[in-house]
Amino acid sequence: MMAFTRGTSRSPIESLVVAADRALSDASIEPADLDSIHVGTMAPEAFAGRTGLANAVAGQFGVTDCSAHRVENTNASGASAILDAVDAIRAGRADVALVIGGELMSPADTATATDIVSGVVHDAEYAQGVTLPGFGGLAADRYLRVHGADRRALARVAVKNHANAAHNPYAQFQTPITVEDVLDSPPVADPLRLYDCCPISDGAAAAVLASEADGVQVAACANALGTHAVADRDDPLEIRSVREAGATAYEAAGFGPVAIDVACIHDAFTILEWLEMEELGLADTGEAWRLTADGATAIDGDLPINPGGGLKARGHPLGATGVAQLVELVWQLRGDPPTESEDADARTVDGADRGLAVNVAGFGNNSVCTLLEGAL
Repeated sequence: MMAFTRGTSRSPIESLVVAADRALSDASIEPADLDSIHVGTMAPEAFAGRTGLANAVAGQFGVTDCSAHRVENTNASGASAILDAVDAIRAGRADVALVIGGELMSPADTATATDIVSGVVHDAEYAQGVTLPGFGGLAADRYLRVHGADRRALARVAVKNHANAAHNPYAQFQTPITVEDVLDSPPVADPLRLYDCCPISDGAAAAVLASEADGVQVAACANALGTHAVADRDDPLEIRSVREAGATAYEAAGFGPVAIDVACIHDAFTILEWLEMEELGLADTGEAWRLTADGATAIDGDLPINPGGGLKARGHPLGATGVAQLVELVWQLRGDPPTESEDADARTVDGADRGLAVNVAGFGNNSVCTLLEGAL
């Protein structure tokens, strides 16, 4: 991992190489051992004026007896690169694969970065001026009304994730916040406020996958689609791609949501943490908010969600997020998440054996769900 931030002095290539170096060192793998390199990134041309990242990374490592290419799936580019590597290994095209996800968003000014991200919505909805935060606000308003949810409980999603990020040295925001801080922050898309939304971020994360390896295993990795236009959905709170990707992954892994000990959820907006938990069977419909309110999703709760801070507080460099989620799960399943805290328990999920990550493109038109399993 490279620490997530805003305004890094590193170039896109340097960021990817830093993350890759750390992953290779952790796995005790030399670049010459690699059979394939998979780079997940959404829009380096638009954000930073750079393309050809996979070839450039391979060149930095001096490898030639290896395949390398870029994977793009908007906000889910990172997990899609993981899926690409999993498929390469299962098809016999690679024994050792390096996956790197990254995005430098801050080279573009805020207005430009916002427009680049907004461009992932359906053309017809984009033409009407509907943005991703706008969809988030509409979903949050409906959820609160339909399920009688507490607005303060929604704020507690952000509070929880900032509390977790405070102990994560790779997180963009390491300062705890309060419910009042969330509710008093500037409005973005009613009822969502600034502290309900993920930030513009720079960062990179990497992982090594191998056909034969000890320790944490990929139990399943699945991709699914939903409707691109949110208006085409029967229920505006429905994220079919998350539900279908989760169901396919559960079937492939041979275990379901009750077996999950820790999850990394794509909380680009606080409301998405609840919607995705429910689509994945981690909470009953309309009940995710109660789990937050009761503390069940805290790091010491029955079902810890986003122990690294999530997109909300760890940050959301678009192509990096899906890989960073899996890196966090590996750390948790190994019981050794990095921390600068004197209290290591504040950063560690106790006794976690199985983890889930979901990385979402757009406002749920495409999702990748990955299940990891430790040494049981």
